Amino acid sequence: MTVLQALLLIFFNGDEVENILMSVGVWLGFWFLFQKSGVKGWWAFCPWAREYMLARCAGREPEGRVTSVLAFMMTACTIALEFIKNDAGGVIFGLFFTILLFTRLIYEIRVYNGLTEVYGVSKWWIIPWLFADFLVAPIWGLSKKFQPEWKAEEIQRASLATIQGHNIEGMKEGLTVNLDERTATEFFQKKYLLYDIHMYIKPGHMVLLLGGSGAGKTTFLNAVNGYEKAKAKVTLNGGNIYSEYKKMQYEVGFVPQQELMRGKDTVYHTLMDASLLRVPLGVSRAQRRARVEEVMKIFGLEPVKNNLVEKLSGGQKKRASIAMEFISNPSLFILDEPDSGLDGVMARELMEQLRAIANQGKIVIVITHTPDRVIDLFDDVIVLAKDKNRTGRLAFFGPIEEARAFFGKEKMEEVVMAINRKEEGGEGRADEFIERYAEVQNG
Repeated sequence: MTVLQALLLIFFNGDEVENILMSVGVWLGFWFLFQKSGVKGWWAFCPWAREYMLARCAGREPEGRVTSVLAFMMTACTIALEFIKNDAGGVIFGLFFTILLFTRLIYEIRVYNGLTEVYGVSKWWIIPWLFADFLVAPIWGLSKKFQPEWKAEEIQRASLATIQGHNIEGMKEGLTVNLDERTATEFFQKKYLLYDIHMYIKPGHMVLLLGGSGAGKTTFLNAVNGYEKAKAKVTLNGGNIYSEYKKMQYEVGFVPQQELMRGKDTVYHTLMDASLLRVPLGVSRAQRRARVEEVMKIFGLEPVKNNLVEKLSGGQKKRASIAMEFISNPSLFILDEPDSGLDGVMARELMEQLRAIANQGKIVIVITHTPDRVIDLFDDVIVLAKDKNRTGRLAFFGPIEEARAFFGKEKMEEVVMAINRKEEGGEGRADEFIERYAEVQNG
């Protein structure tokens, strides 16, 4: 339902108006207009989604979400009014319908303004679009005079310029990440979660992963360990984590934020059960038992091996959770906020254990929200930031001291504040650093 339809339905009988506005010419107009803008034409026949796709053609995707929802609510309200016999109920729904109508009018003005920019025409076209889109759509769709300067996909990717411009050659040792994009389907279209992230991490390095809320840190880790595959090539010590996943899964340990342990089991039985999953088939029970004993010693769990998990302290639970993943003796160890809920002393002790693991020639990647209290234990830092399209991008990767110089900040928490959006209490400089890092990488 368009704004014009809504206005006419308020003052006139809507049946005839509906028949006219739902004519074949209207749908053909949107069909050809969408095709010109790089959107599949059949969306013209999809109620509510059509408004969203028009906004995509205009480079106004956020406004399209709102107009699509408002269109659905207006249709639902119109149907409800047909069944309401109570005068008071009719007045309430009528008032609600009017509010929806004028709210949608505001967002449609923004969409049509974007459409005139994309098609390079006068903004006076906004007026006929608002009140006679059933006429304007066929004109724009069928006339060769009206051609978009950018297509919908090009608009979406406009700010996703390649940062590094090349893939990094896979090494026989260490971790090589060439992530072109990680996408998801959201609200009828492909949404970029991560884009153009390339790096090489040497064995024996402990790496801090920084980024504000929603920058894609956990999504990035899931893409690296193969849990959520992206359009990427990730190699670890020469092995391809994606194409050789079954073989490589024992080489990667991933500790999520949530503790996945049964409270009624003892620490020893918890680790023995974990060994069934984390140790390759063919390893004897005696060998698994020996590995469990070794891991308990590494993480200081021997004194509580017979204690129930639910009776452990917070720090002991964290170490037990980490020990479960370390049983396979992975070459890459990834931890998502392992120090969450721990005091400074316990967090420091845990991070020192992870530093000792890295010193064995392994790669350790850690997310922590209190990096500065343990920053001396890290070799490198990965900084992910949301660009203006809210896509996770690489704003920096390298040694800690170089990061301080690059961002002009002494503390890592200040780095996060610099890249956070202003509405999130940050400085809103994410795009600045993304572009600067691009220049550095491209020489």
